[in-house]
Amino acid sequence: MKDRQGLIVYINQLKHAKSLRKYGNVHYISRKLKYVVLYCNRDEIDLAKTKIQRLPFVKDVVESYRPFLKTEFENSKPDKAKEYDYKIGL
Repeated sequence: MKDRQGLIVYINQLKHAKSLRKYGNVHYISRKLKYVVLYCNRDEIDLAKTKIQRLPFVKDVVESYRPFLKTEFENSKPDKAKEYDYKIGL
Protein backbone atom coordinates (compact mmCIF):
# COMPACT_ATOMS: atom_id res chain seq x y z
CA MET A 1 0.00 0.00 0.00
CA LYS A 2 1.36 3.40 -0.96
CA ASP A 3 1.62 6.28 1.48
CA ARG A 4 -0.89 9.03 0.75
CA GLN A 5 -1.15 12.63 1.84
CA GLY A 6 -3.96 15.14 1.67
CA LEU A 7 -4.01 18.48 -0.07
CA ILE A 8 -6.55 21.17 0.82
CA VAL A 9 -7.24 23.28 -2.26
CA TYR A 10 -9.11 26.57 -1.80
CA ILE A 11 -10.96 27.57 -4.98
CA ASN A 12 -12.83 30.62 -6.24
CA GLN A 13 -15.82 28.81 -7.76
CA LEU A 14 -17.22 25.35 -7.13
CA LYS A 15 -17.77 24.56 -10.79
CA HIS A 16 -14.02 23.93 -11.14
CA ALA A 17 -13.91 21.38 -8.31
CA LYS A 18 -14.49 18.38 -10.57
CA SER A 19 -11.52 19.30 -12.76
CA LEU A 20 -9.19 18.55 -9.82
CA ARG A 21 -9.89 14.80 -10.18
CA LYS A 22 -6.98 14.33 -12.56
CA TYR A 23 -4.48 15.33 -9.83
CA GLY A 24 -5.67 12.79 -7.24
CA ASN A 25 -8.71 11.36 -5.47
CA VAL A 26 -11.25 14.01 -4.45
CA HIS A 27 -12.37 13.06 -0.95
CA TYR A 28 -14.55 16.02 0.06
CA ILE A 29 -15.91 19.23 -1.43
CA SER A 30 -17.05 21.98 0.94
CA ARG A 31 -19.71 24.10 -0.71
CA LYS A 32 -19.89 26.68 2.05
CA LEU A 33 -16.16 27.36 2.51
CA LYS A 34 -15.18 26.52 -1.11
CA TYR A 35 -12.38 24.04 -0.62
CA VAL A 36 -11.58 20.56 -1.88
CA VAL A 37 -9.79 17.80 0.04
CA LEU A 38 -7.67 15.82 -2.38
CA TYR A 39 -5.50 12.75 -1.71
CA CYS A 40 -2.49 11.75 -3.79
CA ASN A 41 0.68 9.68 -3.38
CA ARG A 42 3.34 11.21 -1.13
CA ASP A 43 6.08 10.83 -3.71
CA GLU A 44 4.00 12.88 -6.20
CA ILE A 45 2.82 15.54 -3.74
CA ASP A 46 5.28 18.28 -4.74
CA LEU A 47 4.56 17.89 -8.45
CA ALA A 48 0.79 17.89 -7.91
CA LYS A 49 0.96 20.90 -5.59
CA THR A 50 2.89 23.03 -8.09
CA LYS A 51 0.54 22.06 -10.94
CA ILE A 52 -2.57 22.85 -8.89
CA GLN A 53 -1.20 26.22 -7.72
CA ARG A 54 -0.76 27.32 -11.32
CA LEU A 55 -4.46 26.89 -12.10
CA PRO A 56 -6.31 30.23 -12.43
CA PHE A 57 -9.26 29.29 -10.19
CA VAL A 58 -7.11 28.20 -7.21
CA LYS A 59 -6.57 30.59 -4.29
CA ASP A 60 -4.28 28.48 -2.11
CA VAL A 61 -3.00 24.92 -1.63
CA VAL A 62 -2.16 23.58 1.84
CA GLU A 63 -0.59 20.21 2.63
CA SER A 64 -2.01 18.03 5.37
CA TYR A 65 0.37 17.37 8.27
CA ARG A 66 -1.36 14.18 9.39
CA PRO A 67 1.29 11.74 8.08
CA PHE A 68 3.92 13.52 10.16
CA LEU A 69 1.97 13.57 13.45
CA LYS A 70 2.21 10.90 16.10
CA THR A 71 -1.16 9.14 16.24
CA GLU A 72 -0.31 6.58 18.93
CA PHE A 73 -1.35 7.98 22.28
CA GLU A 74 -0.06 6.76 25.62
CA ASN A 75 -2.59 6.01 28.31
CA SER A 76 -2.11 8.10 31.42
CA LYS A 77 -2.26 6.46 34.84
CA PRO A 78 -5.78 6.46 36.27
CA ASP A 79 -6.52 8.30 39.47
CA LYS A 80 -6.30 6.11 42.60
CA ALA A 81 -9.65 7.40 43.89
CA LYS A 82 -11.41 6.55 40.65
CA GLU A 83 -9.77 3.13 40.54
CA TYR A 84 -11.10 2.39 44.02
CA ASP A 85 -14.63 3.52 43.06
CA TYR A 86 -14.69 1.21 40.04
CA LYS A 87 -13.71 -1.83 42.12
CA ILE A 88 -16.52 -1.31 44.66
CA GLY A 89 -19.21 -2.04 42.09
CA LEU A 90 -17.76 -5.47 41.31
